Amino acid sequence: MTNYVIAEAERCLTCKRPVCQEGCPIHTPIPQVIKSFRENRLNEAGQMLFDNNPMSLVTSLICNHADQCEGHCIQGKCGAAIHISDIENYISDTYFDKMKIRCAPPNGKMAAIIGSGPAGITVAFLLAKKGYKVTIFESKDKIGGVMQYGIPEFRLPKTIMERYYKKLNEIGVRVRPNTTIGGALTVQDLLNDGYGAIFIGTGVWRPKKLGVKGESLGNVHFGIDYLASPGAFHLGRDVAVIGTGNTAMDVARTALRHGVENVTIFSHNNRLSAAELEIGYARVDGCEFEYDMEVKEITEEGPLFRRKLRDEDGKLIGYGQELELVKVDSVLICVSQGPKNKIILTTPGLRGNEKGLLITEDGMTSVEGLFAAGDVVSGANSIVAAVAQAKQVAERMDAYMMRNEKKD
Repeated sequence: MTNYVIAEAERCLTCKRPVCQEGCPIHTPIPQVIKSFRENRLNEAGQMLFDNNPMSLVTSLICNHADQCEGHCIQGKCGAAIHISDIENYISDTYFDKMKIRCAPPNGKMAAIIGSGPAGITVAFLLAKKGYKVTIFESKDKIGGVMQYGIPEFRLPKTIMERYYKKLNEIGVRVRPNTTIGGALTVQDLLNDGYGAIFIGTGVWRPKKLGVKGESLGNVHFGIDYLASPGAFHLGRDVAVIGTGNTAMDVARTALRHGVENVTIFSHNNRLSAAELEIGYARVDGCEFEYDMEVKEITEEGPLFRRKLRDEDGKLIGYGQELELVKVDSVLICVSQGPKNKIILTTPGLRGNEKGLLITEDGMTSVEGLFAAGDVVSGANSIVAAVAQAKQVAERMDAYMMRNEKKD
């Protein structure tokens, strides 16, 4: 592996205009990182990666690199793009555990973070480095959010979140697991206890329904619930996965790894929205695909579909006359997620849009001192996008608390 990574790094042209960096949502300084690595300054390269993106160890594994950094690599115009993700992962993985995070002296101020997903962890690192006393409130027993409970082990090893937990502990960040804000504790309780600013990064965990009859039957499950603890489900031999995104691919591949023999992924259209790489992995793992199948009902025997009909140019020309029953043991629904509403319901003045997503302006919600970023604001998106947003919001939280200190 080391020889391979070195060889890939040697292929980098260190372009004066690094379009690979432009293609990265968080603008990782790729040429500088690779240059340091090639000059045997791995720790320097690792520090650059962490300073720019605290979740680099994660995003180097699960980003859609083909459409981002690697998809913009000049080498890919007439040959094979440099595998930037492998270089980044090697550096981040080697450096992370020995990294010493330097924090400013305590400034006497406290910041609360609700949710320990990529956005929450990013804000925790950035504020702790500035001298804030940070407490994370996590509704589940482990940190990580979607990284812990929404991405399969074969794509993102759970040990990575354990390493992040240890690193947060090293810099004094406290974590309160199994603590839901909007339950026994509310946002007002946090404000009353002296937190200068509060960050909401609770993600989107409420499954969206298909809106058809049969979704409450015992053989039907939501994909995001299944990924949280696949060992708790008994799906049987044959499974239908309804959905077109990366979550559907993850669910299908996970089911095959937990004893299911046959998995078919059904798309309501003639295409999929998942990344090409993830679709390719699903095919290799043995998943079958059916296109233009619009689910109309789910029964104890399986889903009922109406097939869409297209002409040779792919234009929709009608629907099949008869509903088609696909007999399976279980049905897994993966058609995106929305936010849960406990915080909105228990926080006077906190506003969300028609989808329940929090409304913010420059990172602040409609409640003074309450900030938000990530999926709970933008809807389901990539981890790197959540980190990029969280970096900006952390700076605004710092500025807000500093302004209030001067007022006091």
